[in-house]
Amino acid sequence: MNLLDAVLFLPLAGFLTLLFVPREREETIRRLALGFASVTFVLSLGLAVGYRAGGEFAFVTDKPWIRSPEIRYHVGLDGLSLWLVLLTTLLTPIGVAVSWNYIRKRVKEFYALFLLLEFGLVGVFVALDLILFYVFWEVSLVPMYFLIGVWGHERRIYAAVKFFLFTMAGSVLMLAAIIYLYTYAGTFDYAELLRLQASGNLAFRRTEGLLLFLGFFLAFAIKVPLFPLHTWLPDAHVEAPTAGSVMLASVMLKMGCYGLLRFLLPLFPQASRECAPWIVALAIAGIIYGALVALVQPNMKKLVAYTSVSHLGFVVLGIFTFTPLGADGAVYQMINHGISTAMLFLVVGMLAARGGSSRIADYGGVATPAPNLATVFMITALASAGLPALNNFVGEYLVLQGTARVNLRWAVLAATGIILAAAYMLWLYQRVFFGPAPESVRDRVYDLKKREWAAMAPLVVLMVWLGVASETFLPAIRQTNALILERARASGEVRVELSLPLEEARP
Repeated sequence: MNLLDAVLFLPLAGFLTLLFVPREREETIRRLALGFASVTFVLSLGLAVGYRAGGEFAFVTDKPWIRSPEIRYHVGLDGLSLWLVLLTTLLTPIGVAVSWNYIRKRVKEFYALFLLLEFGLVGVFVALDLILFYVFWEVSLVPMYFLIGVWGHERRIYAAVKFFLFTMAGSVLMLAAIIYLYTYAGTFDYAELLRLQASGNLAFRRTEGLLLFLGFFLAFAIKVPLFPLHTWLPDAHVEAPTAGSVMLASVMLKMGCYGLLRFLLPLFPQASRECAPWIVALAIAGIIYGALVALVQPNMKKLVAYTSVSHLGFVVLGIFTFTPLGADGAVYQMINHGISTAMLFLVVGMLAARGGSSRIADYGGVATPAPNLATVFMITALASAGLPALNNFVGEYLVLQGTARVNLRWAVLAATGIILAAAYMLWLYQRVFFGPAPESVRDRVYDLKKREWAAMAPLVVLMVWLGVASETFLPAIRQTNALILERARASGEVRVELSLPLEEARP
């Protein structure tokens, strides 16, 4: 067992441990959950310290799991997955901490499922066997369904079922594509599939490649979520508890973005290029649509949910430019969005818990009783709007620069999303934090407490760090993306029977 295995399985150990703790010992349960999550994060820092860009994967473990069909426990880390794993392990203890005083029912089950969610999310980002990847993909679905359905708000059952059905619909298509790929290539192993493809022993007729691409793409597009497959997201965010919204927006949505770059571009390069124009059109539509709808939302949580539709459109756009700048910006934007949106949901969740509502009209003048909360929200709002020297600016700039090199009109249309982002974030800030404070706000809204400061301070630091010192993070991303784009440069796909020499197998 190496360090990556420990980071992966420690949350599972925490989940199993909490199952045996009596449910009436709520304080012990909270402390154990925070302990397991914090130790996992500390261990994950060792992954960043020990990672060396140069090889394809680091911290690899490859062992047989099921012999027939051959499914392997094959995990590893590269520049694409490294920072997503660290984002997951960072936000989990933060989610535990902010839930400390707000989760009062079924405390044991909440924290156990929260750790199980971390296990599933980390597994998605490190799995190098397609079935193992699918298992972790489904494992992460289950705890999020219960986090929304049990600890959510008034319409939690509707939101949870809608989330589950949308995600499962995509997952079934992906499973069908995985099974077909196995019957064709004889392996689920991602590294082996790449090797077969590089040697010319794995290729598809155009129709086969397109159908396989679409099977994976729909699963990932739903999870992103890409317009117009986004309709489950606002309901899930509005009804989820604060910690659930943080993990859903900041990490779970990145599963779809990660899948697009990890699997689609390298395995189906021709189909990726053929479908790129309409995918880019959907991404730009999502950028503009998400921003316009956010601009008119009366509910703070729903507003932040639609900002995710807009911001993640930049990620999809960057990926399908097939440029190094676009791909690097897309991955960087995944991290940036995870940090800034986590903070947005934390602040909105704290306001809703204090004021008893997430409706914008119920607030005003919050900066008077809660100046520190107002300051933190202002920094986050400016980061989300893409202010230079803060994190989102770097990712969006790289994506737009990569897009402009391919099609200037695409870049101009996408850039309108940044203008609209400044409009909806600053207008939200004005309505909530300025003006006369209603009596309900003066009496019920208070400033940040020590535990809340401890949860939010690392995110503020990261928003600045990612904005002014991007070269801390970009080298590993750049090296991995170069390998992915190199594979995506293949110009054609033809079906090849593995039992025949390449020359004899061509149609």
